[in-house]
Amino acid sequence: MPELSYREAVRDALSRAMRDDEDVFIMGEDIAEMGGSMGVTQGMLDEFGPERVRNSPISEMALAGAAIGAAMQGMRPVAEIMYEDFLTLATEQIVNQAAKHRYMSGGQLSVPVTFRTQGGAGWSPGAQHAQQLEAWFVHIPGLKVVFASTPSDVRGLLWSSIYDDNPVIFFEHRTLYGIKEDVPDELEPIPLGEARVHRPGEDVTVIATGRLVHESLAAAEEAEQEGVSVEVVDPRTLQPLDEDALVSSVKKTNRCVVAHEAVTRMGFGAEVAAVIQYGAFDWLDAPIERVGAKFAPLPFAPVMEEFVVPHSRDVLDAIYRTVGRSNGSDGN
Repeated sequence: MPELSYREAVRDALSRAMRDDEDVFIMGEDIAEMGGSMGVTQGMLDEFGPERVRNSPISEMALAGAAIGAAMQGMRPVAEIMYEDFLTLATEQIVNQAAKHRYMSGGQLSVPVTFRTQGGAGWSPGAQHAQQLEAWFVHIPGLKVVFASTPSDVRGLLWSSIYDDNPVIFFEHRTLYGIKEDVPDELEPIPLGEARVHRPGEDVTVIATGRLVHESLAAAEEAEQEGVSVEVVDPRTLQPLDEDALVSSVKKTNRCVVAHEAVTRMGFGAEVAAVIQYGAFDWLDAPIERVGAKFAPLPFAPVMEEFVVPHSRDVLDAIYRTVGRSNGSDGN
């Protein structure tokens, strides 16, 4: 069972799909010789050549449109949008074209395109290179949205995304690229729409995405030292959402914390809280807690960035609030 980093797991999924299927190709800005802004596609040009590892113009709208057109002609393109923030430049193509063609054609057309993109705080990139915009795309009927947090998950989910006949927005977090995990040599596809319980618990459920999965696991370790048993659940796929798994966990623990790096206001966690409210209201022993970034553009200064985005201590505070216990670290 080899150890793979998150970055290597993404590359492995892409490479295996391209070896198995000539209809799969990748395209994006500087993904060929340079290997992309985060080095994910390094070495792939040498193996697959410039026809299947295509540098695109510096135009996200053109890149998205070309990928959508190729998908509608029977290919399975994977288009890398260099920064998640730059999805804003391709939104018309993704939201008004990719998401709607299958429905508007009565199923006669499919658009099997995957838009890989990365973002997130943790390295002072400033306000225009680190937004977390997953809630925007979950709101659009016709799109599937994935946000993997571990090497094994990112590999299995990316494979499934490539072979889904619908457009998929595939989010990655830049600070996770270096984390490593033992991953089976045989690639196991992970169905879209299945949550993962990273840690079982009895007292509180924490539903977290992306980087906050790891922050929540750290908070759960600390809470355990104080006698609080925390279950950490990662939806993995934001659309479709595994509502049954989330509700079942909260019915077991009777308390819920929702955590993500995106700003709290109108974030994905609001939808999760609504799902829990509808599905497990009679089981709740405390109000649902939400953890997210403060409502501000991401500051460039490291100390300010640290202040704006959530960390394990914020998750821990929320856990303690749900069980009616103060956290000595902040005097609450």
